[in-house]
Amino acid sequence: MNPVLRWFHQLGSPPYFDRFAARWAPWAYGLGMLAMAWGIYGALFQVPADYQQGDSFRILYIHVPCAWMSMAVFALMALYAAIALVWRIKLCEILAMACAAPGAAFTAATLATGSIWGKPMWGTWWDWDPRLTTELILLFLYLGVIGLYHAIDDRRQAARAAGLLAVVGVVLLPVIHYSVTWWNSLHQGQTISLFGESHMDPSMLPPLWWMVLGTHLWFVGSLLARARADNLRREAGKDWAAQVAGAGS
Repeated sequence: MNPVLRWFHQLGSPPYFDRFAARWAPWAYGLGMLAMAWGIYGALFQVPADYQQGDSFRILYIHVPCAWMSMAVFALMALYAAIALVWRIKLCEILAMACAAPGAAFTAATLATGSIWGKPMWGTWWDWDPRLTTELILLFLYLGVIGLYHAIDDRRQAARAAGLLAVVGVVLLPVIHYSVTWWNSLHQGQTISLFGESHMDPSMLPPLWWMVLGTHLWFVGSLLARARADNLRREAGKDWAAQVAGAGS
């Protein structure tokens, strides 16, 4: 068997996944925090003030990475959920549900930082702008997935029901992305691109990429830690899970 395929096959084993998550979650958390700390330092002390917005633009370094993560995590959750619904892979159910809480946190941070940024720019904390409204609906979808998962006692049935909501809800993501193009919006258009040309001074971009890297790594750590905890709860009756619990106590 191909070594990569063998590794993915092994990863589906609950004991193997537990060891994998226990090993790599702290590294992802630690490296993510370091990357974000460096990004925040650069955003506050190395990047010059914007010629129009002054220092208030610096919240961009939190707002933009969180906004990107809010959509990326939902897409990943829907992907895991779709795989779990089609092939009944338990680990994918666990990973899909582990995405929900960090994704909701990124979405809430996006809305909060957007409101703080919008106050000096638009003169109001909130406006029913298409981008803001669709992002708020995304938060409600995350909360719906979390609530549905915890409303059903059977973990596998709960994951399938919540996963179906995630798969259906993924249609919102292109609406969020193109909302500033499709409708008349207060929200500015795309100024930063991962692959194309960004409409920002190049000197302002490095701290942003550090923040993007940091949020991704932090999410990986959170995903592994939450999935590991859920995996242990589901496998509580197995000998290997009892040994892990005993070693940790």
